[in-house]
Amino acid sequence: MKYTKPDQATLKATLSPLSYHVTQESGTERPFTSEFEHNTKEGIFVDIVSGEPLFSSKDQFDSGCGWPSFTQPISTIVRKNDHSHFMIRTEVRSLVADSHLGHVFDDGPRDRGGLRYCINGAALRFVAKEDLKKEGYEDFLHLFE
Repeated sequence: MKYTKPDQATLKATLSPLSYHVTQESGTERPFTSEFEHNTKEGIFVDIVSGEPLFSSKDQFDSGCGWPSFTQPISTIVRKNDHSHFMIRTEVRSLVADSHLGHVFDDGPRDRGGLRYCINGAALRFVAKEDLKKEGYEDFLHLFE
């Protein structure tokens, strides 16, 4: 599957205002508002902009922070230094679409690598395990065997 970033006009027409703000303007959704915060279904989370696979539900955990949290990505994501809001953090962005996803911190579960990818649900689309093949993500079925 080839992942691409649509032009800005298409993004404005297809994304919700919140998803556009988060992914294109490095915004943040309010905590405890994401439909994915307490996800219990098996599947993968992809970039809402390009469809790039990002995280597996197998790596999701409840961190209590108010945003969906993961211990690791399932594909390459970009890390950038973020000095906004009078803090020093590590921002994470999707590789192809350069979508702002959230931040990564080193306070995750120690038995699972110690990282917490704190991700805006508005930057994600969920593809359920039973839909992976139909939607072209069959390469990720092995994660659930």
